[in-house]
Amino acid sequence: MRNFYDLGIWQKSHQLTLKIYAATKLFPKEEAYGMVSQMRRSSSSVPTNIAEGCGRDSNPEMRRFLIIASGSASELEYQLVLSKDLGYVDELLYKELSFLTIEIRKMISAFIKAMPKT
Repeated sequence: MRNFYDLGIWQKSHQLTLKIYAATKLFPKEEAYGMVSQMRRSSSSVPTNIAEGCGRDSNPEMRRFLIIASGSASELEYQLVLSKDLGYVDELLYKELSFLTIEIRKMISAFIKAMPKT
């Protein structure tokens, strides 16, 4: 069992989630159950799945939860594009959040590749 607090990918993905929550506070009220909810769920799914994987007893199970976390990050990446195109976030905020999301996906991928198969 791993301590997820010690993982850089968990720390960075938690910070991204906090930034997503802050950014979506500025979205139109009619998006409360649409984009806001989707972006918050997909962003929080990344550190949640990393934490859950750390609580599992094997590397294959950890790997499976990391793959799910990566999928959630991909989902968020698209939602950021959509929110920019809808005018909900400006270009600067989009670039910051998108960069962090892509960086986290790369970190997850590297972590998976470095894990022992057993």
